[in-house]
Amino acid sequence: MAQQMGDGHRRFLQTMMANGVVDEQGARSLHQHCCETHNTQYARDKLDDFIAAINSKLQPMFMQIRKGMSEDNGQQYYALFYTDTVQVNMAETDVTRMSSDYADNELELFRKTMDLIVGSESGKASSTDILNSADTLTTKKLKKSETEHLLNRLVHGQWLSEKRGEYTLSTRCIIEMEPYIRTMYQDQVKVCQICHNIAFQCQICENPVCGIKIHNPCVARYFKGRSEPRCPACDDFWPHEIPEIRRPKSQSRK
Repeated sequence: MAQQMGDGHRRFLQTMMANGVVDEQGARSLHQHCCETHNTQYARDKLDDFIAAINSKLQPMFMQIRKGMSEDNGQQYYALFYTDTVQVNMAETDVTRMSSDYADNELELFRKTMDLIVGSESGKASSTDILNSADTLTTKKLKKSETEHLLNRLVHGQWLSEKRGEYTLSTRCIIEMEPYIRTMYQDQVKVCQICHNIAFQCQICENPVCGIKIHNPCVARYFKGRSEPRCPACDDFWPHEIPEIRRPKSQSRK
């Protein structure tokens, strides 16, 4: 029997909306806090049921809380997910709903940054390439200092991640904007052979007739303990370095 929506559920949803994305450990702690604060029965293994009750109320608004994996470390995260792909086709809802926080020219640069990231083999865009894109805006041009400030805001807002001057789509961005990404980049996006989620940060099979992608964390788990790793699709030898499985950090954010 499905749980009824209560004050604890509403507090959980409000926190999710305020934070944007919450890691699995954070979601479990929040679940316990919400139940205890509102005198609701708490069971550690009932987080999925708790979220399902919230999602049942969000469904008419074409929203749901969805779990997704960080491409960087393999940890599980929760974020709000917009399910109406028809609206994505018509109005690019997933990007335009950011308009309350970003100006039109800033949103245009964000789209161009996504173009660079999705279109690259590495799933990354350099700060130099993004700065160059700022010169091609059809809306109001952005100065270099304004572009750098915008990139900092996008990282702080958890839409992009940055490491050593290279930008990637954040976990929040991939989870929340999956319909937009699949629709707008349907000829470029590939999915991980193991987890079947969108893959940007990944290893690629070098067999030209295969070319499957596997997330780095999925590579670590799939090939763990195998003396001779082979592609799960074509059985060719997998020549890439097998990363170690990374242990999740308490209360980490991405």
